[in-house]
Amino acid sequence: MKLSIRNVSYRANTSSLLDDVSLEIDSGARTAVIGPNGAGKSTLLRIAAGDVAPTDGAVLYDATPLSEINVSTRARSRAVLSQQQPTDVHFTVDQVVSMGRYPYRFDRANDANTDHTAIESAIALLDLTNLRHRQVRSLSGGEQQRVGMARVLVQQAPIVLLDEPTTALDIHHQESVMALLESLSAQGHSVLVVLHDLNLVSHFDDVVLLNHGTIAGSGPPSSVLTTELLTEVYDHHIDVVDHPTREGILMIPRPAPPPGA
Repeated sequence: MKLSIRNVSYRANTSSLLDDVSLEIDSGARTAVIGPNGAGKSTLLRIAAGDVAPTDGAVLYDATPLSEINVSTRARSRAVLSQQQPTDVHFTVDQVVSMGRYPYRFDRANDANTDHTAIESAIALLDLTNLRHRQVRSLSGGEQQRVGMARVLVQQAPIVLLDEPTTALDIHHQESVMALLESLSAQGHSVLVVLHDLNLVSHFDDVVLLNHGTIAGSGPPSSVLTTELLTEVYDHHIDVVDHPTREGILMIPRPAPPPGA
């Protein structure tokens, strides 16, 4: 399913959070959205999910405006991982992951075996087998994040929208999530991910660099992740160098001077 964001703007009171932003993600493509704090990344993701209506412009799933898609169809069309997830809940890992199957409860083509297979696969892929009977609120931040990611996988939606899915994860689980996203795109899912770790962005097909609610750069990582553009947008010198052991690049910020220096 193709995700199209066309000339989207969003204003809150007198503030413009997004201004004329357009991007398209074909089935099987992965796009990363990057930018400094307050650039409009999370707002863009929420608009793509239909949780917030744009002030101007439109979001389309294939050729259908998102505003015309009912709630139940929308729930089967996109899966969302928010930046902040509820943690003070009295549910086990199993229960939260199983919630990803809720959109299919009245689908005659769905059955208990399909649900079971999807849940077991997601729990294994996110390394949650030994945690499945724990209450989510008892888990670490990284473990809770993996539970949220498992719920997204279980939903099996053609469009996957993730807001900072790797922030609390250790290196092993970060790389595991990146591999999962590559697998999802290979299966035909459209993947849109907000990231802060610039060195994970090279995993993606395309990059959108936001700054003050507008697109400062977009295209393949090699065209967007440049020393000049990143230094300008982040207001901090970032060296972009060739990776020493594999094909690709590394983004290395220079140390900030001590306060008052």
